[in-house]
Amino acid sequence: MDEEIAPPGIDVRTPSPARIYDVFLGGKDNFAVDREAAKIATDAGSDIPRAARENRAFLQRAVRFAVESGIRQFIDLGTGLPTQGNVHEVAQSLDPGARVVYVDNDPIVLVHARALLAPSETTAVIQADLRDPGAVLGHAKVRGLIDLDEPVAVLMLAVLHFAEDEEVRRTIGAFRDVMAPGSLLVVSHSTVEGHPETGEQAASAWRGATARLRSRDRKQVEAMFEGFELLEPGVVWVPDWRPEGAGGGTRWMYAAVGRR
Repeated sequence: MDEEIAPPGIDVRTPSPARIYDVFLGGKDNFAVDREAAKIATDAGSDIPRAARENRAFLQRAVRFAVESGIRQFIDLGTGLPTQGNVHEVAQSLDPGARVVYVDNDPIVLVHARALLAPSETTAVIQADLRDPGAVLGHAKVRGLIDLDEPVAVLMLAVLHFAEDEEVRRTIGAFRDVMAPGSLLVVSHSTVEGHPETGEQAASAWRGATARLRSRDRKQVEAMFEGFELLEPGVVWVPDWRPEGAGGGTRWMYAAVGRR
């Protein structure tokens, strides 16, 4: 993306987590400041872009699992910039009637998502912050598409590590309290546990960004599922959550799914 044609209101001087992630995925919706931040991370861990791709693959496996479990509605919090294999593409390939609401607080995400998503009665994009769950749950588009009396899959992939501990507890608690029995909570979360010598250096890439990345350990991620049944195989490395092949891969993020 050429900084000179950035959409109005887009800050091109401060790295954005969504745009840094876009760099890792090989996207073009990023600026020089995002690429510089991404380089700090990849200098510490050259396999971090692979970890981002593995996280997308986990999202797709989890969405398929949700549909196979009978769930037909999804709230994707911190959706990031659109890429291949988004939630609605995976879910609606299995059931065209599946309903999806994408939520992100980065205005550039909405610019691109709304440009790429055709008008639809089953898919919506809203600008909101997961740290304000009341605003998300009370949004007209969420109320219009999501029936909270029925099971819903709430996706929080690679986003909770940008929130403080209390914010994480409050957000998950707010969604847990309104999720019908049978609903799923899907989480992936960054950690330095797999790279004790270089992890902190990698995490420093986000120190100057609009949101700082916080590493959490396996026990802290397990604690996020209070009030949920943590499904097998529990909290594992992202590529090891119900892999479709041999499994194994990077050790930068944990993944887990819990049932309400």
